[in-house]
Amino acid sequence: MRELTDRELYQALQYAKSQDENAGRAILQQFQTEQGALAQTIFGVFSALIADKDRNLANLFMDLCFDVLCVFRHAFGGLPDQSVLNMEWLENTAALLDAELQAFLPGNQMDTKFRDKFQNRFADRLIESNSQTGLVKFMDESISEYVAGSQADAEAVRTTRTMIYVVIQLFCAMYEQAECQSKS
Repeated sequence: MRELTDRELYQALQYAKSQDENAGRAILQQFQTEQGALAQTIFGVFSALIADKDRNLANLFMDLCFDVLCVFRHAFGGLPDQSVLNMEWLENTAALLDAELQAFLPGNQMDTKFRDKFQNRFADRLIESNSQTGLVKFMDESISEYVAGSQADAEAVRTTRTMIYVVIQLFCAMYEQAECQSKS
């Protein structure tokens, strides 16, 4: 997947911010229809992990996820429908992500060697992917701006940063997979 230029990213973010409530609701409904499992993961599971620590950060996370959704739609076209993506790919991607994310959950009983291995593998994959660094940087700055004026829990902030990065990588992987399938 190609990296968005600064101009493309700016235009896509402007598009996201220009959506009124009705348009935003329609975008989210379409997302839930086309990518139900991903929508549930992002707006259900991920946001709940953050909300357990800080409800306001969870709301920020959901707003930022909406922006990510709009950026990808605007820059790369409509979301691939989960019914056309290879189900084995979806299951494998979800299983790998789940195993790696388990290593980040506080209080999760896991052997230290496995925890370190999963966390390192996750970090390595994120570095290697090097995709949409401008968007990642923008989202990270948005989180930093928000927490600068609040008493946010450090663990909740770290979880929010990790989850928004994961969301961006999931979108990248989904579009890349759809592109690969259309070429074959």
